[in-house]
Amino acid sequence: MLGSRALLSKQTLAVFFRQPACFVHQGDYGNWGNTNVAVVFSGCGWWDGTDVHEGVYTMHHLSRNGARFQIFAPNQQQMNVIDHMKKQPASGENRNMMIESARFSHGQGKMQMQDLSSLDANNFDAVIFPGGYGITKNLSSFMKDGKDFKLHSDVERVLKDFHRSRKPIGLASMSSVLACRALPSIEVTMGYERDENTRWGNWPNTNMVQTVKAMGARHHVREPYEAYVDEKNKVVSTPSFMWETDYHYHYIFDGIGNMVKHVMRLSTK
Repeated sequence: MLGSRALLSKQTLAVFFRQPACFVHQGDYGNWGNTNVAVVFSGCGWWDGTDVHEGVYTMHHLSRNGARFQIFAPNQQQMNVIDHMKKQPASGENRNMMIESARFSHGQGKMQMQDLSSLDANNFDAVIFPGGYGITKNLSSFMKDGKDFKLHSDVERVLKDFHRSRKPIGLASMSSVLACRALPSIEVTMGYERDENTRWGNWPNTNMVQTVKAMGARHHVREPYEAYVDEKNKVVSTPSFMWETDYHYHYIFDGIGNMVKHVMRLSTK
């Protein structure tokens, strides 16, 4: 009996020493490390780059579902720098999108942060664009040109390459406008089509929904915690912070989680 317990203890310890817990983890759609996802950022901060919550929630759910991921951003100056306390432009400041986006990487610097111009769809199973006003300022000219906006050349290339390769595209909040410009026949959700103000939150950017519809996309109304899947085009979208809320961030967390799970599922088909 004692000999059996000792043998079991040695075997158990050998497993733990040989294989860290993270490598044992199995996500919903495959073993750890089998899926490689590109994540495209546009800076760091809701008002002038990638929203911090949407970026971190995306990486969390990719990790939870067993994916490896690589961060990309354009190696260029962002449109402006916003003081997030005053919600006003910070005078005299210029920041680089790639350097700002590197704030999302954890101690890996250049290894995890790459120039968007180097993103090759052949090396990845899927791509995800978290939201934030960097979508409208840095990855496109939407903030300046409205419905006549143009895409950053690398953003357009990446979206079309992944779509052509039948690889899934994940979109959070404002990033749907990018995909709808590059791929006008797709179906997406950006939440509600009218600003229905409640004690839980409101929808202040519904004008963007009208823009994607005008570009030929089909829009589906969904809640912040939901995702819509365009199975035909392998495009998965979630409203995220198109819904403005002061406290209910767990709905955003859940919505991005649903988006990531479907992206992972479609990457195996």
